[in-house]
Amino acid sequence: MKQIFETVVKMQGITKRFKGLVANDNIDFDLKKGEIHALLGENGAGKTTLMNILSGMYHPDEGEIYVKGKKVKINSPQESLNLGIGMVYQHLTLVPALSVLENIFLGTNKKFILPKKYAEKKVKEIAESYGLHVDLHVKVWQLSAEEQERVEIVKLFYRGSEVLILDEPTSILTPLEIEDFFKVLRSMTAAGKSVIFITHKIEEALSISSRITILRQGEKGGEINLKADAGKKEREQLKGKIVKTMFKEAKFGEGIKESSKKISDSVVLSLEGVTAKNDRGVDALKRVSFSLHEGEVFGIAGVDGNGQKELAEVIAGQRKVTSGKITLNESDITNKSIRFINDRGVFYVTDDRMEEGSVGNFTVAENAICRCYKKEPFSKKGILLNMGTIKGYGDELIKSFSIKAPNADALVKTLSGGNIQKLILAREFSQKPVVLICNKPTHGLDVMTTRFIRNELKARSRRAVSVILISSDLDEIMEVSDRIGVLFKGEFIDILPNKGIVREEIGKLMLGITNKGNSG
Repeated sequence: MKQIFETVVKMQGITKRFKGLVANDNIDFDLKKGEIHALLGENGAGKTTLMNILSGMYHPDEGEIYVKGKKVKINSPQESLNLGIGMVYQHLTLVPALSVLENIFLGTNKKFILPKKYAEKKVKEIAESYGLHVDLHVKVWQLSAEEQERVEIVKLFYRGSEVLILDEPTSILTPLEIEDFFKVLRSMTAAGKSVIFITHKIEEALSISSRITILRQGEKGGEINLKADAGKKEREQLKGKIVKTMFKEAKFGEGIKESSKKISDSVVLSLEGVTAKNDRGVDALKRVSFSLHEGEVFGIAGVDGNGQKELAEVIAGQRKVTSGKITLNESDITNKSIRFINDRGVFYVTDDRMEEGSVGNFTVAENAICRCYKKEPFSKKGILLNMGTIKGYGDELIKSFSIKAPNADALVKTLSGGNIQKLILAREFSQKPVVLICNKPTHGLDVMTTRFIRNELKARSRRAVSVILISSDLDEIMEVSDRIGVLFKGEFIDILPNKGIVREEIGKLMLGITNKGNSG
């Protein structure tokens, strides 16, 4: 590992309070030139809040910040950028309708005429220097998640950033994209850039960083220096130490005791030759057929963009089917309304928690009843809302799902991403579903919450709830599913019972590599 020297950022005694909550409590943190420093902790531990202070989004109530040895006050994101610090947020801030180049230029030119040729040349040099290859002239909406992340980084480098703060950068990436992304990060630090890597994933923190700072419930739990030549045994010991530090008394790894599970012969949901278009008018699903049995967890694997989201949306009533049929308990629900489908017990946990899954300006309680506000006891005859009952229900979900919020009156936009996801899951789980569609239900969640959600899915399937689990996490698919279908270019390339499957076999199918024709 290269020599690390010169402290470029130092935060001392940082405290930040919100109404009813201490998000950061007297935290010390520093970053050295040319290192990747992981900031690790469960959802709501205070990671993003601390970095929002460094990026100028929030002001600390107490504490001091030094950049290259000089004490500074950062009053805005622009002041942070002027100091060479840039942040790539978990929810990317690009304008989809603009090209890559236009997004990078946006807001940088103070002159009347943009020196386009010079600027484009500079952007190309930056991209090539760090292996951040991306077509500068395509529209952002045409890019994959990893390519969009690269654009965000190039944009910050174009603005002169020497320090990069990456907030859960891998949460929207596939395993192969993560490998490529880590190569990019290593090339950046080899060239002298410094990276703060916010994550809840212990394995990633161990594999990419030279130091790990662990936050727990708003406090600094500890700091770990990693040896470049650490063996597997040493890393496993470190992993155990990190888990204990992160979760204190939590019993890590406790899952449901597995028992032989026989899938019912009763078919709850079936799709026959379903075809549907994506938002660009191209067929995203092509004659998809499968059956879902009572109490079954049907896992759907695939590289993002192969029709997973469209499949979830046609079943949930959010997207029209152009041909084919969807049947729920012998009732045709093809192209029926969302309310019609909800009333018959089909519920959907979307992968877009901010735009689709929640309303940021609504309270926790209001978000909790979005599916059922017209029903007793939340309203009287579907007209007058019973606010006392609604708040009590919200408080109940906060408690049962360990959602970190002061109370049910807290606005959802003040919660961490992981806690918003827990609220969405709590809401859908509480609707007594017949079929539950979960698209990346644990993406962006910490280790313990991920374990809780996976156990919940397995437990509910044992109570006759049928689950469709869409995930790019192969370990999750293989742990939870009874059968696994692999989507490739809008078709099931294969559907397999989850018995004796090798992980690499599923990985090959995800890339379209198979020795037999499509089935399903």
